[in-house]
Amino acid sequence: MERPQGTRGSTVPGDTDAADIVGPTGEEMPRQSHDGVADDDRLNESARPSTELIDRLLAELERETDRSRRALEKVPDNQHDWKPHEKSMNFGYLANMVATIPTWLAMIITKDELDVAPKSGPTQKPQKLQTSAEYLEALASSFKQANEALRATTEAHLKTRWHLLAGGQVVMEMPRQEMLRDTINHWVHHRGQMTVYLRLMGAPVPALYGPSADEKRF
Repeated sequence: MERPQGTRGSTVPGDTDAADIVGPTGEEMPRQSHDGVADDDRLNESARPSTELIDRLLAELERETDRSRRALEKVPDNQHDWKPHEKSMNFGYLANMVATIPTWLAMIITKDELDVAPKSGPTQKPQKLQTSAEYLEALASSFKQANEALRATTEAHLKTRWHLLAGGQVVMEMPRQEMLRDTINHWVHHRGQMTVYLRLMGAPVPALYGPSADEKRF
């Protein structure tokens, strides 16, 4: 009995082995599962690296950048050296961290370690910003760096370990993905401090996670 064109193996209708289907000219056709999705496509899909973690980090970066932007818009000009107590950090240093902490995210992804107290002395000095516009420009630049680094990395890389040093000694070591989450929390913490400074300085406090006394928005 002649075998139907387009199949090999079973000649019983409904009993054709999907793995054995060939086209009219003898080429092997993609395997089909019962739901109509090509098995080869399903295998390719499962082989693609997951981006779920990166997608979540990107979304959180965008949300917290927007909140930081709202806070930095309220910064009064020329108040860099103001502080509420002699033991407190000055306002400019705090606002600078709110504007630039996203660059730390990029560094955690692209570098293997950071020494916060190198024996040779500090290698970087924070730029002294004075106006809301300057802080907002710094935030836009730091967001761009973090966004690009996250989009260029892989989840496998984020599972590798990262080191924080002080004076050449490791003081903290953890997977990059955990350090990224801690850094975002650190960013939120300092932004909260900054909003307290704004209130004490007599500046309006933005609505961030809900209304403030000055803004009735969500």
